[in-house]
Amino acid sequence: MSTPDIHANGSVGKKAKLMTELEQFDEIFPELVDLLVNPGLNDPEKADAYRWFKEVLEYNVPHGKKNRGIFVVMAYKHLHPNANDADLKIARILGWCIELLQAFFLVTDDVMDQSFTRRGKPCWFRKEKVGLEAVNDAVYLEACVYRILKHYIRSKPHYVDIMELFHEITLSTITGQCLDMTVSPAPGTVDFAKYTLEKYNAIVKWKTAFYSFYLPVAVAMYMVGEAEEENHMAAKTILLKMGQYFQVQDDYLDCYGAPDVIGKIGTDIQDNKCSWLVVTALSRASPHQVQILQTNYGSSDEQKVAKVKQLFKELNLEQAFREFEETSYTEITELIDTYEGRLPKQLFTELVQKIYKRNK
Repeated sequence: MSTPDIHANGSVGKKAKLMTELEQFDEIFPELVDLLVNPGLNDPEKADAYRWFKEVLEYNVPHGKKNRGIFVVMAYKHLHPNANDADLKIARILGWCIELLQAFFLVTDDVMDQSFTRRGKPCWFRKEKVGLEAVNDAVYLEACVYRILKHYIRSKPHYVDIMELFHEITLSTITGQCLDMTVSPAPGTVDFAKYTLEKYNAIVKWKTAFYSFYLPVAVAMYMVGEAEEENHMAAKTILLKMGQYFQVQDDYLDCYGAPDVIGKIGTDIQDNKCSWLVVTALSRASPHQVQILQTNYGSSDEQKVAKVKQLFKELNLEQAFREFEETSYTEITELIDTYEGRLPKQLFTELVQKIYKRNK
């Protein structure tokens, strides 16, 4: 049974007033699953595939923090404070499109990195009878985005802008993934000559910042008819800076975060990743310490991983991160203070407060 529209009638409206935004957001998901799989389940030729796809959706999409999806709703509320219930529902649905896009990225990323856990569970490709079938499943997750857009907003004036935005951001993200894989080849082939801050920032910008911060706000901007490139560029400057800060946090938590809190076992060291930690370590290390990194980085051997972490400790990278965090927060708030675009400054302030000093 599909989830009823939030606020669709008096009783649901009263219930919704007592619900958090996350709860209202979550109530939309079963309706989207019905839309995406029921036509296939009712077709004898395709039913087996869609039974599988239903599991793909329910395993990979709804169990994250959902910040990106919620950011769409936050931004839309700031840009259209008097939005009606039907429009808020569409904002939540478009937020779920970003969650689907992220699921597509994560499923493929886990295969490429040969990761073990995601969101506190085995990675999808690690599940029995999945394996490399996960590649096809990831393509399905991406296709779902455009099925949803067509169903819910095809008649809207912003349909083409938002559809093209999703295509553009997908290309940006897979470009960043390619940069990441090019800089960080297979374990055991470390080339620290490529591990520069400039290269790291390029990876972060294209792989993470666009889809994590610019995409949700841009969706909301198009929803309210804000399509002028100048205004998008002004917002993008702040949002990409947030994305860089967010990814450095993620790199830090990969090494220092508790797996039961962050929902995965960090493997950046083992995966030979060009992370903020190793780039910063290289900028601080003596020639002898660089040799220790060269010998031990990019290996799944527990003793080698421990040596890398010990070196990170000697180089005081935890304190370096704290200093980076405060500097980044100050820079972002200064960008917000000097912002002269049409978006409310409070929107940016709320977004940065959502991620400041996060632990997962």
